[in-house]
Amino acid sequence: MFLLLPLFLFLIIDLVESNVEKTIFKGPESLTIPLEHPNLDDLRLDRITPSHWSLRTQLSAEFPHDDARKGKESWFILDKLKQGQRYEVRICWLATQPTSFWLYTHTLPSVFETPELISSLATFSESRQLPIEDQPATQQLVSKTPEHSSILFLQIYAAADYYTMNQALMKNVPPVDVDIILDPYLLNIFPKSLVPTAGYISILAIVSWFVSGWIWERLRKVAIAEPEPDSSAANTPAADVKKDS
Repeated sequence: MFLLLPLFLFLIIDLVESNVEKTIFKGPESLTIPLEHPNLDDLRLDRITPSHWSLRTQLSAEFPHDDARKGKESWFILDKLKQGQRYEVRICWLATQPTSFWLYTHTLPSVFETPELISSLATFSESRQLPIEDQPATQQLVSKTPEHSSILFLQIYAAADYYTMNQALMKNVPPVDVDIILDPYLLNIFPKSLVPTAGYISILAIVSWFVSGWIWERLRKVAIAEPEPDSSAANTPAADVKKDS
């Protein structure tokens, strides 16, 4: 039992310090991604890939209202996925920044064929464009072979979830510090990042089983070796008692 205490403390501290929201999906069919401009790079979205699986950033949030019932939208690209592979994307944030998150994944065709999605993506992309004077010169990469990749758009809504008497915080919601993590599933069953935790729990379970068996055996031996109380006084004949008196 005491061996499990460090694990319990670790889990409790993790829950206190951060919150987690996630979505699970499978890698879509690979598509041909053209290199000629305009292309996906021109959207200036952050990319998350299996080799660069963690992104620490800040997300804009706002209180829900009639035009944005789930708060502020942000867009990302999940690139170089494996077709048919199960993944999950987690977003982690501090509990000291109360926020509600919703995560959605979209294929490229679904985004470009849905007016609401393409409008939202265009609005977010415009907010990330550099000033004209700072933009690099456009290069036509017609000599390179188009890229084939399993790719998805990741759409994240962030809604402020607090109330304070501080009117400045109520009018201007501060950005939320988050970690966005792309985690593949082993054999499409178990998240890869949880393998060390599962191993740690398994080792603790095995050690605890052996230790509990050893403690039980020691207690059993102590119980067997304990002497029985002396009952000779209780068995003294009544005649002897009268003679003494």
